[in-house]
Amino acid sequence: MASSELTSSQPTRPTRPNLAFRQLRGQRSPAEFAALVRRAAREIDERVSCDARYVGRVEAGEIRCPNYAYERVFLHMFPGRTLTDLGFAPRSSVRGRRARGDEGAPPASTTSPACTTSETPGAHEPYDPLNPQDPFHPYDAYGTAQNHENHEESDVLRRAFMTGGGATVAAASLSPLGLAFDAAAAERPVRRVGGREADALEEAVRRIRLLDDRHGADGLYRRAAAPLRAAYALLDAGTTRQAVGDRLHAGAGELAISVGWLAHDSGRFDDARSHYAEALATARMAGDPALEAHAFCNTSFLARDAGRPREAVRAAQAAQRVARSLGSSRLMSLLALREAGGWAGLADRTGCEQALVRAQALFARGHSDADPEWMSFYGEAELEVLEAQCWSILGNWRRAARHAGRAAHLQDPHFTRNIALYTAELADDLARGGRPDEAAAAGMQVLDLLDQVQSSRVQTMLAGTARVLLPHRRASGVSAFLERHASTPRTP
Repeated sequence: MASSELTSSQPTRPTRPNLAFRQLRGQRSPAEFAALVRRAAREIDERVSCDARYVGRVEAGEIRCPNYAYERVFLHMFPGRTLTDLGFAPRSSVRGRRARGDEGAPPASTTSPACTTSETPGAHEPYDPLNPQDPFHPYDAYGTAQNHENHEESDVLRRAFMTGGGATVAAASLSPLGLAFDAAAAERPVRRVGGREADALEEAVRRIRLLDDRHGADGLYRRAAAPLRAAYALLDAGTTRQAVGDRLHAGAGELAISVGWLAHDSGRFDDARSHYAEALATARMAGDPALEAHAFCNTSFLARDAGRPREAVRAAQAAQRVARSLGSSRLMSLLALREAGGWAGLADRTGCEQALVRAQALFARGHSDADPEWMSFYGEAELEVLEAQCWSILGNWRRAARHAGRAAHLQDPHFTRNIALYTAELADDLARGGRPDEAAAAGMQVLDLLDQVQSSRVQTMLAGTARVLLPHRRASGVSAFLERHASTPRTP
């Protein structure tokens, strides 16, 4: 892969979403649109490894100007339009240089200047995304060819995370979350990474999970993007030891899942889908069944929430096939619950009940040394709330409320975000089950927690409860709840 030219430092101004590009995507998912980009590239003999993550970065405004390869493809896809019509900034404004007379691609032998968006110049990518025989070719959740990270990090970023000594902590680039970024590391010679970088990456994953448990996802998601990019830069750096390489792949994949969950919980479903697919591709490349099962598990949960119940069932079943060899009954129990949620979404009560019975039986076998670290959240309270959600989807509000009440009662006080979530589930089930006064009381408890928890999921559930309670304004406590809810600011 051709390396980027070192350019001036990144602009400090915040990025602006590329609404024009988002509008062009229309109703297609980022992955579907990325497939169209790759197809258009083949039509003009161009090679780009566009994936859903790239599309998401463009739409988020992180890529202000594409490299020349992508420019040619986009202009082929949308004839008659310019880069600015597609929502990109002119090259002159991005580079800070005089614009070329011709905005077309330079000759192939010319090294094109890169934009300050960490785009890599040149058309060629580090692997052929269309060749399944390529040893670095990942696959998507259902075994079909899927592009992975297209290595767009700038040289400055790469150098910062490929050095040793004080750069160990910078490996995770978590300065907003409590770890410091060592800028001086960028000036030291490049070397292969080792155990200290793997330690820092694993600690970054734990820190994000801890902060999410306490405060919810909304305030964390944007700040977690930098450590995720850094994690994959570490993989690019390579290591001389297989054991360290395995830890780096596992750490990067787990971080992708954690960031995907932050996107999921804050309502950014397309972003979450992309991050989970990235984790799955990493798991497949590394031959890591534990990571693969985790990625499928979260993909199933996301599919259920996004209204794709059949995909939720398939992903959960795929996770169970992978996880059988891992020896964790608790993991298999959670995956059975993911499957149950999918069956509930399909209105298949029999399938749902069968999966719930399996989940309960597996849970009853207890903990084992094979239980993954990330499953620390999965106790009796989570089992109860996931069953409550199944009954809620099936419309059995009384049964759902009973399980949600148990979940809220059983939850460890450490998991503030989960207490808010479980109580919000309880409030909604009570409201829909015709018990407005009890629903309002539970809703008040959730409102008491919102100064500590920032979760779009919780806020969306509470807003739905408020709508259901509107006709019951005269019931005891309902009016006070509605007034307080209306005056509570929503997370932007």
